[in-house]
Amino acid sequence: MEIDGFIEKYIPQASGGQRAKFARYFALLAEWNQRVNLTAITEPEEVAAKHFADSLLPIELIPKGARCVDVGTGAGFPGVPLLIMRPDLSMTLLDSLKKRLAFLETLLGELNLRAAPVHMRAEDAGRDPAHRARYDVALARAVASASALMEWTAPLVRVGGTALFYKGPKADEELASASRATRLLRLEAELVDYNVPWGERRVMLVKKTAPTPKEYPRKAGSAEKNPL
Repeated sequence: MEIDGFIEKYIPQASGGQRAKFARYFALLAEWNQRVNLTAITEPEEVAAKHFADSLLPIELIPKGARCVDVGTGAGFPGVPLLIMRPDLSMTLLDSLKKRLAFLETLLGELNLRAAPVHMRAEDAGRDPAHRARYDVALARAVASASALMEWTAPLVRVGGTALFYKGPKADEELASASRATRLLRLEAELVDYNVPWGERRVMLVKKTAPTPKEYPRKAGSAEKNPL
């Protein structure tokens, strides 16, 4: 089966135009992946399920017209698939590697999507007035531990906003180990389970209940080397 059939199988809600965008996305991903390390998942069915459909799992948790930031977007997951299905969203694609951003700029142009690729580390964005407390929703997929992600995303989200972390079967353990981060960063968190054919998927829904203390995020590397 070619990519079109797998897109229809795993994203049946997509319109013809949306399926065409996903197919073009796959073609560009395969082409660029030969010279830029974008993904280890390259087979059509795996890309359709584990990248495209997986990115869309918490789509119902994102409010209409939300201003979103995809932290460590890489090859555009989950931000670009969400934007294909939800053009009402405002999407900032944050990544620290210029080569990935070059891919994203080409991709957005080819798919006729409006988003803002930003070359910046999450720690720097969290201290930048242009990004701090400016977003309704922060997204992070296959990036880091829950504790590190909380420290990176909490400063970016407005009070009352949320962060969505894409996780697997050990999400409850991660959440337990992030209890101190949750308290220090003034967050509330819960898990949302998804039963899908390609594996056990859980999304950590993290709500910001009060302004993030000024000392967070700490300098680059601190959240991973010395978790809260």
